[in-house]
Amino acid sequence: MSLRTTALALGSALVATAAAGLAMVGPGTAAAATTACTVDYTTNDWGSGFTANVKINNLGSTAVTGWTLTYSYTGNQTLSGTGWNGTWSQTGKNVTVTNPAWAAGIGAGQSVTAGANFSYSGTNAAPTSFALNGLACTGSGPTASPSPTPSPSASVSASPSSSASPSASPSASVSPTGSSGAPALHVSGTSLVNEAGTPVTLHGVNRSGTEFMCVQGYGFFDGPVDAAAIAAIKSWHANAVRIPLNEDCWIGTGNVKPEYAGANYRAAIKGWVDSLLNAGLTPIVEMHWSRGQYTGYSSGCSDVNATCQKPMPGANAVPFWSSVADTFKGTDQVVFDLFNEPYPDRSESSTTQGWLCWRDGGSACPGIPYEVSGFQKLVDTVRATGAKNVILLGGVAYSNDLGQWLTYRPTDPTGNLAAAWHVYNFNTCSSSTCWASTLEPVAAKVPLVAGEIGENTCSHGFIDQVMAWFDARKLGYLGWTWNTWDCGSGPSLISNYDGTPTNFGIGLRDHFRAIG
Repeated sequence: MSLRTTALALGSALVATAAAGLAMVGPGTAAAATTACTVDYTTNDWGSGFTANVKINNLGSTAVTGWTLTYSYTGNQTLSGTGWNGTWSQTGKNVTVTNPAWAAGIGAGQSVTAGANFSYSGTNAAPTSFALNGLACTGSGPTASPSPTPSPSASVSASPSSSASPSASPSASVSPTGSSGAPALHVSGTSLVNEAGTPVTLHGVNRSGTEFMCVQGYGFFDGPVDAAAIAAIKSWHANAVRIPLNEDCWIGTGNVKPEYAGANYRAAIKGWVDSLLNAGLTPIVEMHWSRGQYTGYSSGCSDVNATCQKPMPGANAVPFWSSVADTFKGTDQVVFDLFNEPYPDRSESSTTQGWLCWRDGGSACPGIPYEVSGFQKLVDTVRATGAKNVILLGGVAYSNDLGQWLTYRPTDPTGNLAAAWHVYNFNTCSSSTCWASTLEPVAAKVPLVAGEIGENTCSHGFIDQVMAWFDARKLGYLGWTWNTWDCGSGPSLISNYDGTPTNFGIGLRDHFRAIG
């Protein structure tokens, strides 16, 4: 589900890389005990401003708890906004970045990344030295003199600045995410399990905005994605966040403003994923809006662009998923959801033909005028990159019908395929009778996750039934949606990004807290 138009622009980007060495030392630790590390300083420059990202890499065998990074500019670079993934402040030419409360440590062999937007005129020279916790170094060990002098930190508010306007750059490189506090997942029988083989049940929320803000020309996110926003989600005892993606924005097609497309969009999404991982939350990245003109039965729009829900993924889904999988391969903490809500049963002559279209695409979809990428092809595309991430795959009827999911499920050489299901009080399969006949056979063979649950009553009586049914079978579910919309016009969990629930959201919040 997704149906919003709003007007909030946030900036985030990642392009050219420059490396600088330093040493890391925890507060109160002697210099002799410091750990070697490096800082990757990267920028995306659009002439009058730029995004700066600093990646602190702990190369040693000792974790660092509590960090403050300082550096200086030589020009008139001026901090814009508050930055993200850290508390940013500036005094004169000196910049200070302090760890966020939810990511205070840097484990041995791990890294943290923080970013902020700056304005400038003239030249934009990169800083030449860094200091961590008051000690500077060249990579082989600390010197005795601190450089530069740390300045007082600002208050925590880590969302990217709304004044940013970075330009797109096709040369941007989004590197795979490192290790984190979230569990690496794989399929074992009918469960998702962590590296130790312990079952993990996903209880979370959807965070809408990244599927529509960019293509509508407003930015990347609808609302904050800062440390406080993440803390609010965690306060509900959620352990997963589903992130809807826009195919055009990720690829960078010409209908999207350059500042919100391609490398800039990918960097914003990767930064959001990194933040969730560092906070111990499982990110589920999914293709929500895709390209392809469809004006048939149940059409959401007549636009060829990725501006509404289409019945099936089109040809661009192959390069999209190849890129997404390549970005996050090796990071098994990230789950892939291949397509939000397929409905080829509406475009084709029968439900059986709809399922054939679902799996095979191409000529099996005569009712869809654009070239369809079936889910077997997309599973193969993901696996061709070497990614072994868990894949979620919804059924037909907007992911509400799993009746023939087992019959038509794609083959997966890794065995990491799971079923996704969506349910609202207005769906066809919204009764326990239907759940018993269509869901239980699937859940007896593969893991099953309800990627979206909700109701349009601004109450929670229906999802209470859904959660109880899923709890009894140790199945996971995520509420739609963690956005401050009117819950009377669509399922909205919160009225404020501090986690204040709507009447609908109270049911999900209280249930999550009750079960753990």
